[in-house]
Amino acid sequence: MAIMIDGKSLTLAQVEAVARRGEKVSLTEEAKAAVNKARDYVEKKLAEGAVIYGLTTGFGKFSDKFIPENETAQLQRNLIISHSCGMGEPLPTEAVRAAMLLRCNALSRGHSGIRLSTIETLLAMLNEGVHPIIPEKGSLGASGDLAPLSHMVLVMLGEGEAEYRGVRMPGKEAMAKAGIPTIELAAKEGLALINGTQIMTAVGSLCVIDALDLMKTADVAAAMTAEAQLGIKAAFDHKVHDVRGHQGQKDSAANLLKLLEGSKLALRTQPDKVQDAYVIRCVPQIHGASRDAINYVKAAVEREINAVTDNPIIFPDEDEVISGGNFHGQPMALAFDFLGIALSELANVSERRTERMVNPALSFGLPAFLTKHGGVNSGFMIAQYSAASMVSENKVFAHPSSVDSIPSSANQEDHVSMGTNAARKCRMILDNAQKVLGIELVTAHQALWLRKEEGRGDIAPATNAVYDLLETRIAPIEEDVVMYPNLKAADELIKAHAVVPAAEAVCGKLN
Repeated sequence: MAIMIDGKSLTLAQVEAVARRGEKVSLTEEAKAAVNKARDYVEKKLAEGAVIYGLTTGFGKFSDKFIPENETAQLQRNLIISHSCGMGEPLPTEAVRAAMLLRCNALSRGHSGIRLSTIETLLAMLNEGVHPIIPEKGSLGASGDLAPLSHMVLVMLGEGEAEYRGVRMPGKEAMAKAGIPTIELAAKEGLALINGTQIMTAVGSLCVIDALDLMKTADVAAAMTAEAQLGIKAAFDHKVHDVRGHQGQKDSAANLLKLLEGSKLALRTQPDKVQDAYVIRCVPQIHGASRDAINYVKAAVEREINAVTDNPIIFPDEDEVISGGNFHGQPMALAFDFLGIALSELANVSERRTERMVNPALSFGLPAFLTKHGGVNSGFMIAQYSAASMVSENKVFAHPSSVDSIPSSANQEDHVSMGTNAARKCRMILDNAQKVLGIELVTAHQALWLRKEEGRGDIAPATNAVYDLLETRIAPIEEDVVMYPNLKAADELIKAHAVVPAAEAVCGKLN
């Protein structure tokens, strides 16, 4: 059954289903009625000769130029072709699909004045797999994602390029192969299609979806490292975290206790030490802060995917057309910068945990670099280097985009959000964080294998389930091997959201 959209009730789970699994999408009857009502209002205003930004005027600095009715179609086409200034590599197909969905959802609220047939053309492209080639660079994230969204609309006009059934081709050819007629834009429609935050929100929404899984994966990795480090579970006691009160901290601590239930390596107290280093003892505080940040961004994104971000906004019932600023990406720019910082910290502390496992001065009896025959073998020495490299790179990416602004359109658009840059950086940080945590999982797998060899006791049932999952892709290392396939395998398991379910199948649902 198709996902029904009305501009008000779209969920992140539905975004993922459409973007990654190709679910079909349709408009509700309520949405169709709202769209038609707004379009009728636009036609009425056009017939009256009303002066309305974007309908009968130019755009940006040209907003003081009146456009006669016989030139409005040319105005809309020129808007799209002149604004198609994107550069760089194409956005991933999943991000393009998410952006198409979000734009249709925003238009379906009935405040944009677009024709129903135009929305249905974009929905047909989404459902038939005509994916416009959208360069990832070129948006200021202020008057909407103008440049990248213009590339989306080009294909609707029979211009630009698209991917259809895995093949890149001219947009006109892709539309013909899919059996979708190209269109000519009517008054207001070009502006309605490109004046919005859907590119940044599409990229950022997918980051949020993966971040929600990664924050749990980070707890799993930390639990395995805590066992390898003969950790002290008392630091995770709920009483410690209740007296501070941060929800993310409390949730992470509860996860660690659940994951470590039954471990013979990580104990409530250890006879040979009083406390662990911060990267073990303070996991709830560190991971918890990132959790709270991720959940803040999730809430902001859930609002934005159901928001009207057009301009001008049409209110047929009030007989008003208001030129406002909902296209401005600042709410998303700040959120995605925050998300990037939160994910950077998950990677930062993960690399330090990896270091403790490979460093014989810090590993409580594990062999140097987790190899039994050091010297001729380097073991996990360079795996930690790789993690450190990506953590360092994340520190560069984590510099916020939202603190920058370069005025545009002859200073009419004199503060811009750079929100799409923030979302794109967040995607790069996410990829690095997934890889760094993958390295920790592979390292912990080796360390726990060595603990088993020592006969020190069983690991917890939940972490053992993840250990077994890793063993389906990698094997313990006796002698040096080509290492990157093992690291890549762990990264793939994380990206497939496979790690958390393996643990939850044993210990129950994690927070």
